[in-house]
Amino acid sequence: MSAHDFEFTGIDGKPAPMSAFKGKAVLVVNTASECGFTPQYADLEALWQRYRDRGLVVLGIPSNDFGEQEPGSETKIKTFCEGRFNVDFPMTSKQKVVGGQAHPFFQWIVKELGEGAAPQWNFHKYLIDPDGAIAGLWPSRVNPLDADITKTIESLLGKG
Repeated sequence: MSAHDFEFTGIDGKPAPMSAFKGKAVLVVNTASECGFTPQYADLEALWQRYRDRGLVVLGIPSNDFGEQEPGSETKIKTFCEGRFNVDFPMTSKQKVVGGQAHPFFQWIVKELGEGAAPQWNFHKYLIDPDGAIAGLWPSRVNPLDADITKTIESLLGKG
């Protein structure tokens, strides 16, 4: 099993299969619009702009699981992200990311890496390699532009 076996629904309501990202590195981030880490949207967008032509996808997964900090509808989330942070990286519909009702992708993360790998808060980051394996994870407090994240992304993208 790999990340490519899972499917989300896009924030626009269309299917968003992870298999569409085969051959690309994917930074999966559970997001929220009313969190202290919400300004990370700007750095996620910067990361997307910097590496997308080399094969990185940033995938935002809105979730209301932590502190109910994502209470809005998909339309409100999309409008907020585009208007406030110029986000144009792909985003999914709102998902549960922890517990028994978590989206199967997040259940797979826990099965692969243990309970400690589950998101602990909004803006937890998972890097998926081009083959669909988990290549790294970082907690909320680690900025998307942190050298450890960018170094790991660059190692997956090659010299390109």
